[in-house]
Amino acid sequence: MSTRKTKKSLRANDPQAKREAELYQTPLPSRELVLQLLSDQGVPLSAEQIYVLLDISPDERDIFNRRLGAMERDGQLMRNRKGAFCLPDKIHLIAGTVFGHTDGYGFLVPDDKTKSPEDIFLGPKEMTLVMHGDRAMVRLAGVDRKGRPEGKLVEVLERANKTLVGRVIRAQGVTIVAAEDKRISQDIVIPYHLDMDAQVGQIVTIELTEYPSSHSMPMGKVVEILGNYADSGMEIEIALRKHHLPHQFNPAALKQAEDFPKTVQTKDYKGRKDLRALPLITIDGETARDFDDAVFAEPQGKGWRLVVAIADVSFYVQPGDALDKEAYDRGNSVYFPRRVIPMLPEALSNGLCSLNPDVERLCMVCDMQVDGQGVVKQYQFYPSVMLSKARMTYTKVAALLQGEDAALSEEYAWLLPHLQNLNSVFRLMLTQREKRGAVEFESVKTMMVFNDNGKIDKIVPVVRNDAHKLIEECMLAANVCAADFLLKNEQTCLFRIHEGPTPEKLEALRLFMGEFGFGVGGGESPRAKDYAKLMQRIKSRPDAQLLQTVMLRSMQQAVYSPDNVGHFGLAYEAYTHFTSPIRRYPDLLVHRAIKAVVEGKRYQAKDWHQLGVHCSMTERRADDATRDVTNWLKCFYMQDKVGEVFSGTVAGVTSFGLFVALDEVYVEGLLHVTDLGNDYFIHDKARHEMVGERTGVRYRLGDRLTVKVVRVDLETSRIDFTLVGAVEAPADAENDDAGDDEPQSVSKKVRVSRPGSATAKAAPTAWARSATTATKPAAPASKSSRGKPASASAGKAAAGKSRSAKDKGRHSAQKNKGKPKAKAR
Repeated sequence: MSTRKTKKSLRANDPQAKREAELYQTPLPSRELVLQLLSDQGVPLSAEQIYVLLDISPDERDIFNRRLGAMERDGQLMRNRKGAFCLPDKIHLIAGTVFGHTDGYGFLVPDDKTKSPEDIFLGPKEMTLVMHGDRAMVRLAGVDRKGRPEGKLVEVLERANKTLVGRVIRAQGVTIVAAEDKRISQDIVIPYHLDMDAQVGQIVTIELTEYPSSHSMPMGKVVEILGNYADSGMEIEIALRKHHLPHQFNPAALKQAEDFPKTVQTKDYKGRKDLRALPLITIDGETARDFDDAVFAEPQGKGWRLVVAIADVSFYVQPGDALDKEAYDRGNSVYFPRRVIPMLPEALSNGLCSLNPDVERLCMVCDMQVDGQGVVKQYQFYPSVMLSKARMTYTKVAALLQGEDAALSEEYAWLLPHLQNLNSVFRLMLTQREKRGAVEFESVKTMMVFNDNGKIDKIVPVVRNDAHKLIEECMLAANVCAADFLLKNEQTCLFRIHEGPTPEKLEALRLFMGEFGFGVGGGESPRAKDYAKLMQRIKSRPDAQLLQTVMLRSMQQAVYSPDNVGHFGLAYEAYTHFTSPIRRYPDLLVHRAIKAVVEGKRYQAKDWHQLGVHCSMTERRADDATRDVTNWLKCFYMQDKVGEVFSGTVAGVTSFGLFVALDEVYVEGLLHVTDLGNDYFIHDKARHEMVGERTGVRYRLGDRLTVKVVRVDLETSRIDFTLVGAVEAPADAENDDAGDDEPQSVSKKVRVSRPGSATAKAAPTAWARSATTATKPAAPASKSSRGKPASASAGKAAAGKSRSAKDKGRHSAQKNKGKPKAKAR
């Protein structure tokens, strides 16, 4: 066979030729074909050899070289010392992303988890050559002292950090910047003529000019001085730059948004259904400024008509234009306390696209027929023009539905029948939710109340009322219809997928729940209904919060993907996001896909899988940034509370200590393992507990403790506690010897080598009762239990006399094997 025939047949048989032809005017050999070629040849190939074998013409070489370079950056290819391309697998290299740790070491998370399921440990020496977020290639070099696979850096594929935000430090006449992202452990050297005269302690943005290597530290230049650390709003400025959040709109995008007319034009009504007479209303929070959705319901036959109207952002933001590129980069709006970084310029997000009251707006409508059981029997999507009749809040709607405020009811007498219709539909849909078995975890969300100086005055819990749930059910119904519509019409889109627990997490959950006498149904593939049944069984128990937290942590994170695998938590076979195109890019893509189907067309994005990965990343990025800001603000709030004593709940158990959530201020801090007592504590990851090796003292997720605030560090956003005492928990509710309302046994508080303890303040009733009676001696253990050693302290006879009554109570509670343990902590 001649070379010419070989190369022609190779390119002609490209498995992704159709995809390449759809994406590019001059299609090139796909990545898959390049990898197949290298695999089939079995030897490294130079660029010239690849040109010949794949029939790459001289005119195509520049573009094809860019493809080879991208494959190299992605870790699909690597060059050897002679410049030839080879497959990393063949030379036993693993490509991945570097994740740094504040203590100087790090891990490489492999790109292909099927081939390399474990993260690879990178010691401090290797981490001096890379930064958090870099993409690199490593070779396995054995295992570390903890048995983890350890790697040696071979090549940095791509540098993630072009700019950094940090604090200026001067030492021995040298200016350095310490990165605010503590996962980047290297200090950056700033030459004296490139520091913009920044002062010690100021926060600056730097541009990296040299990256770390085996013979030099990273270097950079100051490009922006943000100000002093304690300046109002500085925590947000730092978070924006630390997480590389786009926060300044491109001038072209701003101009495009400003050039739109301020009102909807008559010519834009063409092809739209006129719903301006329909009493659609928006229901949002008091501080909301962008209104994505409006709702309406009315009786229809034996059921109901439910209309959900969503802002038609896709009419104004077209694929590939300046606004679209900006929206893609941002991925979603980011909501910080007191500040929003919108996905779209304000002219659209708060203006032309926002469904403000008494103004005409373009929208996409999901018009549903709901039967008397709360099941959506039919639906229709169509573009429309609407006019919102009222801007309502959750608080007002809840008060109107409950009839609490006579004056408010009189003011909105015209609206009350419509709200009651919506409430009727909501009640029916809620019944279907319960039948479906959707998992609903109860959690306390908080809101920061700020003073005039921009600092937290107090932190208060947010009450989720029926109005919140009403809107949620309406949005869920529209999202499910959108997913069903696109699936039936075989239109690719981004689904919101949520997979069930992994086998490892499921096994750990069953082990943990088994200790309390509970099982998780569903075998190897439990459904949401199995979780929901378990939630029903545990919700009345005093330790329900503990069990619920462990169940929640066994589940995976929801992501965006074109491959529909259903939504485990909501118990839907298909689910997507349709209802928030002002603030989420995936919703905008779904609108475009629906519109294309309605118009008899097909919507084709460049790479749906890449879009799913990108949108999932921007969502996590926003969550990380808002968490950073919230943590810093809470630290600032706690500065004047050092030395104060609080009661709280163990919210996390790690090998280095306990994270305790305080009751009254809704703030978390660390109780370090060295403050738990004079003992060696063993971390049991599966049981979410720390166990004292000598004393047998246990600290478990959900335990009640009394702690003192001893340190607040604004630089690291860390709050440290010391243990004052333990607030005793009631025994497990299902113990045969215990009554329905009273704990089986209550033991003394654990002093844990502390000079004194305090009872909990403002503790829930069940806990407070335990704390009140905790000063009395516990009932002696029964004869049958005296003869059986406790599992946590078997063989500890020497320490038996010094055990607290708490530990004795624990022993007596374990007399029946297989029954829930009565733990009085």
